[in-house]
Amino acid sequence: MSHLSAEDEAELQSLLDQLLRSVNDKISGAPSTECAEEILLRLEETDKNFHNYEFVKYLRQYVESSLGAVVEAETKNLSRGDEQNAVGSGHDTLIHAVTRRTRDSAEYRQMTETLKNTMTMVVESLINKFEEDQLRKEELHREKQRGPSDDQFADNCSDSDSSFNQSYAFIRQEQLQILAENLDASKPKQVRWEALQALCCAPPSDVLSCESWSGLRRNLCAALTEPDLGDTVLHFFAKSFSSSPLNVTREIYSSLAKSVESSFQSLKLSFPSGSAAVDINRPEISRLLQQIRLMNDFQKEVTTFWIRHPEKYMEEVIESTFSLLSLHHEHSSAGTEKPLEPVHLLALLDVKATWFKKWMHGYYSRTVVLRLLERKYKSLVATALQQCVHYSESCDRSGDLQSAEQQQQQNTGAVQSSVYSAKEVEYSLFVHSLCVLGKLIVYANGRKLFPVRMRTRKDPVSLTDLVVILINITYRHPEPLRGDASHADSLSPSGLVMEVIWMLCERTECAAECLHQTPVIETLLAPVIALLNGQQVTLKSPAATLTLIADVLARIANTDRGLSLFLYEKNLLVGHGDRTFAADVVVRFTLRLLDNGLPSLRESEVSPALCGAFIFVCRQMYNTCEGLQVLRPYGLHKAVAAAWKKTTSLSERVPTPVPGASGAGTQELQNTLVWEETLLDSLLNFAATPKGLLLLQQTGAINECISYMFSRFTRKLQVSRCEKFGYGVMVTQVAATAPGVAALHRSGFVRALVVELWSVLECGSEDVRVVRPKPTPMDPIDRSCLKSFLSLVNLLSSSQSVWELLGRQPLANKSEYTLREMPTSIPDLIDRLIAVNSDVKIQSLFHYEQSHTFGLRLLSVLCCNLDSFLLLESQYNIRPMLLQSQKDNVSDPDAEDGGFIIDSLSVERNHVLVRVSAVGGPSERTLPSRAIDEGDHPYPWPMFSCDPLPRCYALDPPEGLQNSKDSEISAFLASSADPKNDDSWMEKCRRLYCKTMTSKPNILTGEVLADLLDKVVAHLASSATECFFSPACHKAEEKSVKNAVLSSVEQLGLNTCLRYGRFLKLLKEDAASDLTLLMKQVKIFLSTQRVETSSDLVAQRDGYPGNDWLASTVFLITSGNAQRSLRLLLDLSSLLTSAFVWPARIHASVHFPKEVAESGVSPVYWCTAHYVEMLLKAEVPLVHSAFRMSGFTPSQMCLHWLTQCFWNYLDWTEICRYVCTCVLMGPDYQVYLCVAVFKHLQPDILRRTQSLELQVFLKEEPIRGFEVGSYLEFMERLERSYRNVVLTDMKTIRNPVE
Repeated sequence: MSHLSAEDEAELQSLLDQLLRSVNDKISGAPSTECAEEILLRLEETDKNFHNYEFVKYLRQYVESSLGAVVEAETKNLSRGDEQNAVGSGHDTLIHAVTRRTRDSAEYRQMTETLKNTMTMVVESLINKFEEDQLRKEELHREKQRGPSDDQFADNCSDSDSSFNQSYAFIRQEQLQILAENLDASKPKQVRWEALQALCCAPPSDVLSCESWSGLRRNLCAALTEPDLGDTVLHFFAKSFSSSPLNVTREIYSSLAKSVESSFQSLKLSFPSGSAAVDINRPEISRLLQQIRLMNDFQKEVTTFWIRHPEKYMEEVIESTFSLLSLHHEHSSAGTEKPLEPVHLLALLDVKATWFKKWMHGYYSRTVVLRLLERKYKSLVATALQQCVHYSESCDRSGDLQSAEQQQQQNTGAVQSSVYSAKEVEYSLFVHSLCVLGKLIVYANGRKLFPVRMRTRKDPVSLTDLVVILINITYRHPEPLRGDASHADSLSPSGLVMEVIWMLCERTECAAECLHQTPVIETLLAPVIALLNGQQVTLKSPAATLTLIADVLARIANTDRGLSLFLYEKNLLVGHGDRTFAADVVVRFTLRLLDNGLPSLRESEVSPALCGAFIFVCRQMYNTCEGLQVLRPYGLHKAVAAAWKKTTSLSERVPTPVPGASGAGTQELQNTLVWEETLLDSLLNFAATPKGLLLLQQTGAINECISYMFSRFTRKLQVSRCEKFGYGVMVTQVAATAPGVAALHRSGFVRALVVELWSVLECGSEDVRVVRPKPTPMDPIDRSCLKSFLSLVNLLSSSQSVWELLGRQPLANKSEYTLREMPTSIPDLIDRLIAVNSDVKIQSLFHYEQSHTFGLRLLSVLCCNLDSFLLLESQYNIRPMLLQSQKDNVSDPDAEDGGFIIDSLSVERNHVLVRVSAVGGPSERTLPSRAIDEGDHPYPWPMFSCDPLPRCYALDPPEGLQNSKDSEISAFLASSADPKNDDSWMEKCRRLYCKTMTSKPNILTGEVLADLLDKVVAHLASSATECFFSPACHKAEEKSVKNAVLSSVEQLGLNTCLRYGRFLKLLKEDAASDLTLLMKQVKIFLSTQRVETSSDLVAQRDGYPGNDWLASTVFLITSGNAQRSLRLLLDLSSLLTSAFVWPARIHASVHFPKEVAESGVSPVYWCTAHYVEMLLKAEVPLVHSAFRMSGFTPSQMCLHWLTQCFWNYLDWTEICRYVCTCVLMGPDYQVYLCVAVFKHLQPDILRRTQSLELQVFLKEEPIRGFEVGSYLEFMERLERSYRNVVLTDMKTIRNPVE
């Protein structure tokens, strides 16, 4: 194919024209001819449709027909000698060789020459055709100009369908010079019009880069003000904005802004202040509106690319805008007309100030905007503020401004009006100003612009004043709260103000400076206080207004600073000079709403929605420890529970809807059910804190609340719009108590958790086609199972929950298990995953090793709680079962010394066996690693299958536990023969104790500690002021003691105590009888201190659920002296401290109201743990946040540590010091010591939270390096700050729910 025919040339011309039209947008945007050529050369790289263009397809076909034979011949010649070179590593070499020879061939040279000649002719033909078209168009334009032109505005607006001419060509510099001259103001209008038309047809990049552009720009700006030429100039500007870089368009924009500014100055437009309308179709207003519309479009688009240019270009655009908007005219003396300013038209076009929001979004532009506002254009802020003030004052004077808002919203619809009333123009400006100010005060440098001086006010307007003004606007035009999305499109004053306030609430610093101020809270609560005082309030819609107030209050209370403001700052005047805090006003108003006790409000206005809104405000307070502390005396939980019971009875009486009946009954039932759920949700949130959970349990609605929570939990709904986390923390909080875990069990939560775990662990994913097999898990607990594992740990963390779910529950131990049989309870799970003691159970597991490892890991965590382990051991013989499994796991069963098989299961079993066999703190026992190393000795730790425990796991006990008699504190105790008559003895003892603990803590060991504890307890028990409970009158008969029977759990606990005492060398070999005698006497004594209960809880049926670890500790402190231990315990029982350090003593105590005694909730939980959480939030906030993120709670660990008296977590000396500190310094030191422990563990807690190991770490690891003496000063500081609150509340233990 050496030549192209005439038909081929015609087809090629058509295809090229089609290609150029397709890429017109890309070429016309090029700033120069060279850039346009570069775009065409790289079209294949940038255009995904490149190979679909017909021109490209034609060229490909032409190349194949011209060179196909040459390529085939060269390929055969090169591959004939070695066939294998056609593939593999030689394939690329062959391709390069064929390509090189083809390009050197005569056929290739002939093809390129023919194609070049043909394309030259085609391009010349296209250029000639284009010039003919241009001449024809110019002639048509001249004819139109000579005739009448009724449609001159038809297609020249900036928002017309297209700003680009569909033709494309380049223009020479000489032509541009001529056009610039023809546009001079001295030329005839016809000549200037023709020059403008030619400019609009030329590529903007050529025009803007020409040498005469500066003169051309001046002439264009001059033509912009002329009615006949302005639209065409505007059309050219629009085309330039869309296709030119910022360094050029900034000049056009600045010129346009100056032109608009000069037009306003010369025209001096105004609009009447009355009801007359502003017609935007007036020629002068329409022309200005088009120009500002073009500017506004550019303002909104320029943010996408101005960061790629120098800051000075952006600053020029911003300053041009501010200069235009700062243009103001003085009001006429008559006051009947107001000047129409650029900002009025901009507000009509962009009522929500989208341009300003975009400018403030990025730091690059925001910095310049705020700098210019501060240095030169602060008047813009004052003007916007003045508009808000004016609107607020207008609301006070007139009640018909709402019509302007309604009309404005109608004008935003599909059919826009061209006539605006003066009130509508003013309202548009108010909305625009409000949006500008709302965006401005979000940023710190924007808030620094305040206070702002105004001409109409004597004092400058501060941020707080602005917020108060906005709230007052909301009071004048309230609107019922809808979803946030519907508010986004609303132009109602309340909706706009609420958007600003919500935005402020979401940012901590903004809220602190703008909302957390006394005047703001006073303004928000002014209507509430008036209603509480029985006064009439002048609110347009009280219910809607109060609902808006509640919404803002809830968002403020959801922040730490706002909560503190509500709870502690008495800044509200409630009458007669009395001041109170915001929480008091809110909770009293809520109680009155629930009781319908507000005569100033009609009954129809007190809706469930209004009640629910104010309950939600209270909820932001009572779901925190400090908030509940303030709100508890009001009895809000009782009022909400009473309302729930009343609503429940009403919903039961509502008849069931039948088909064909009216919808009124159905709607009534629906409203009742929604209100019932709102009340249940509010009650449920009391369970967010330990003390709140007790209050919830006392209402009798805990089962219904937990069922409601489970229904939301299964749907993965969040707790509330103000809560960042799900129900994980609340589930953990509830599971710490017997009634809570019982309610979880009844709701189906436990069953769902077990089934979900089994599905992930054993069943895997659903039956889907396996494309790639799952990787073998490398971790002991696979990531897919980790969530379920942590959920189980949270559920079973407390011994109370373990006793409730496992007490008196035997294992199935079936003779046969089907593969489809799934466990549905915790005993089932233990039977299938932990107690895998038969071949039947092994064969029933699809993933035996992985599943059994999971079970052993769970068992290890459970056994960290000594009471949980004792229950498992007494019911299921866990330890003998593990020993037997180890005995069976040997390489040669027949040999007596057959070695253990080292695998993951034997290593896990060995770890659990050591954990449950050895007792001691971090320096008293060593736990074996779970890691298996490579090499000849993969596991250096000795395994065992029978007692005794290998000696390497028990470290040598510390020396000097008995020898510290020669000390200052010993001399003090010896010199005080009868401290009962010395009132200052206790104070001296405390000072000496603190001195010794901080300077020579090693002295306080052994016999010295025993003497100190003995004398202090005796002194306090003999003091009438220190005796909190009635003194113990116990003298058990020998026969009753002999007949007393210790349970299997107590017997196991006794053996554990004996092992630990003998290890510490504190007990003799024959100490078992003395300890048994002590335990029986203590059991008899405590049985007289308990109420007769009819509770269904397992933990309440058979006395205290677990071992008495404090009695065991005292027995070891006294070195096995049973009589001395009993006397010390009996004296201790009369002290307030015993209620917290001795859980067995206060269990189901007669000193509680019967309902609290039967609740199954320990004061260690609802008092000590409650205040630990409160103090952690204030003193160690990072730890508090880490717990929230992990779904675990500090109260769980406090309950664990304190119930077993820190056994296995602290060394023996520190355990003794813990007991002595609480007795000597006061029961509130139990709280301070737990906070100190968490502070000590903070680095580990933060690290483990990131790796999702917090629960397991705190459970399995001892508290290394903690010494009571090292943190005594810290605890004393906490005492000075919090004793007045903590100890005072501890003394209300007899009636905790009042």
